[in-house]
Amino acid sequence: MPISLLTPNEPRAKRMIADQARFLKTLIDRPRLTGSVAPSGRHLARAMATPVDPAREGLVIELGPGTGPVTSALVERGLARERLVLIEYDHGFCRLLSQRFAPARIVQGDAYDLPKTLAATIDGQPVIAVVSSLPLLNEPPARRIKLIQDAFALMGPQGLMVQFTYGPGSPIPREACAQRFSAHCTAPIWRNLPPARVWTYRADPHGAFAEPLMARLMRRARRTRDA
Repeated sequence: MPISLLTPNEPRAKRMIADQARFLKTLIDRPRLTGSVAPSGRHLARAMATPVDPAREGLVIELGPGTGPVTSALVERGLARERLVLIEYDHGFCRLLSQRFAPARIVQGDAYDLPKTLAATIDGQPVIAVVSSLPLLNEPPARRIKLIQDAFALMGPQGLMVQFTYGPGSPIPREACAQRFSAHCTAPIWRNLPPARVWTYRADPHGAFAEPLMARLMRRARRTRDA
């Protein structure tokens, strides 16, 4: 049975309305750092939690948890809260996450500088997964590439990185994955607003890259245009 993440004084409908209001305010204040009109829906959140194996020993680092929908899905998947490290830039979201998910570790800091942000937090403990809700498409390719490199430097070759996107293709540039990472994505999650895909990256010297048809067609069209 899923673990309840609500307190008796926080009914689900009321929480959803409050979270939407918090999210919209953050979007207005810092649109580049938010990148969405609403928190991840439960179907998207569950799809992001699915690749993470709770039976493996180690920490799970979540980037940009916001109001915590993906965090909730990770707990429902079987991850003990003590194993979660949540990196959030917004102070208000950090306070909310602390109330909802204690004793998970909440770190207010820059998710794009993982070595510095986590220097005093994980203390050499193994990391099995990095689960990211960051709006990567708002960032230049070099910053996205650095993020996945930093993530696997923390995890080692047995780790995995999960990232969702509203775009048609991989949010990590294809060329950055060549001979380094495999990349696979889900079908579109139509019941999310807006619809999204979930990408899973693993260390893989062969770099298998399962790209959606629309992304392949768009990439070929760009090559033809630039030829």
